[in-house]
Amino acid sequence: MIDLKTLREDPEAVRASQRARGEDPSLVDALLAADERRRSAVAGADELRAEQKRLGKEVGKASGEQRDRLLAEAKELANRVKEAEAEQTAADAELERAQRAVPNVIEPETPHGGEQDYVVLKHVGTPPEFDFDTADHLELGTALGALDMERGAKVSGARFYFLTGVGAQLELALLNMAAASATAAGFTLTVPPVLVRPEVMEGTGFLGAHSDEVYRLEQDDLYLVGTSEVPLAGYHQGEIIDFTDGPRRYAGWSTCFRREAGSYGKDTRGIIRVHQFNKLEMFTYCPPERARQEHERLLAMEEDMLGKLELAYRVIDTAAGDLGDSAARKFDCEAWIPSQGDYRELTSTSNCTTFQARRLNIRYRDEEGTNRIAATLNGTLATTRWIVAILENHQRADGSVRVPEGLRPFMGGVEVLTP
Repeated sequence: MIDLKTLREDPEAVRASQRARGEDPSLVDALLAADERRRSAVAGADELRAEQKRLGKEVGKASGEQRDRLLAEAKELANRVKEAEAEQTAADAELERAQRAVPNVIEPETPHGGEQDYVVLKHVGTPPEFDFDTADHLELGTALGALDMERGAKVSGARFYFLTGVGAQLELALLNMAAASATAAGFTLTVPPVLVRPEVMEGTGFLGAHSDEVYRLEQDDLYLVGTSEVPLAGYHQGEIIDFTDGPRRYAGWSTCFRREAGSYGKDTRGIIRVHQFNKLEMFTYCPPERARQEHERLLAMEEDMLGKLELAYRVIDTAAGDLGDSAARKFDCEAWIPSQGDYRELTSTSNCTTFQARRLNIRYRDEEGTNRIAATLNGTLATTRWIVAILENHQRADGSVRVPEGLRPFMGGVEVLTP
């Protein structure tokens, strides 16, 4: 949820954020009205309770007819207090609904517009040139005995697959490489639950506009996560974190699940867009004033991984209309995919400012001992899709694939994958 103090002090900034996202700015006015109604309801209920307390003292001192009269007044006042408290409860609920309807306020630098309105911040590396007819990752993976889409579909349906032999080794090597990088940078490695309660999924902002992407187990009222960002955000739910030794950083290794609703016909070949995959996700809790610095740190770690895998890539500043509800700013790293002649997203990192932590009631004590809302950030350090880029960019004329030097220690020293 957005900060109500920010809303009251600068509502136009929130309206501007809504317009940049392509969202309805009138939701801001609805939120302002709900906030005013709640504050009025709280003040009214507090005033009546104070009057009730004062009258109670008078009843205790009175006797005879005066006492009877005061008791009658007290009874009438009790009914008014009950009505005022009901109004306050209704106003609280209305405010929460209105607050949850407004996504995070974007950072000033975030580009305005939709999916295609991103800004390219930089290109790194040169896409490879081949003097032979290249294959795509599905052809390469099948020939290597690394990928079996047919049996994946037979067992589970479309957009499922088996990673076999060197394919399974390649994914484990990638994830272990990412885990080693994260732990060396001070992240605590975790294997989190992949089923979470509704309040955790809601708290991280995944049950808004993109709720149709999420798998739900209705009988158990649990959700399968599409990223370990979700359980890691819930890890400190309702807690006060100690930042004396700096930000809290975690890396979650998990299987992820996405329904890919609305993606019919998109990326149906191979493993670019699938229902199940594995991922190593970084997650940080920090004071809000450290969030921008931490965002750059997560991006640098993602770029370091891509560099070690010898992939040409670009970094884009994602436009506001392509952000999730929680993100105030997001950087994507897109690697060159030869079969598509284009850059495709491999990893992203988002600054969610205090949006998620406010929903999940995650706080910290500042230097004055005051409880404040923490900031949260996330970033992907490796995922199954990276196999696509590795196979296609490092393929050779005979169908073999060169293993990047940085990955070889995690592949048992193997230098080349051969059909």
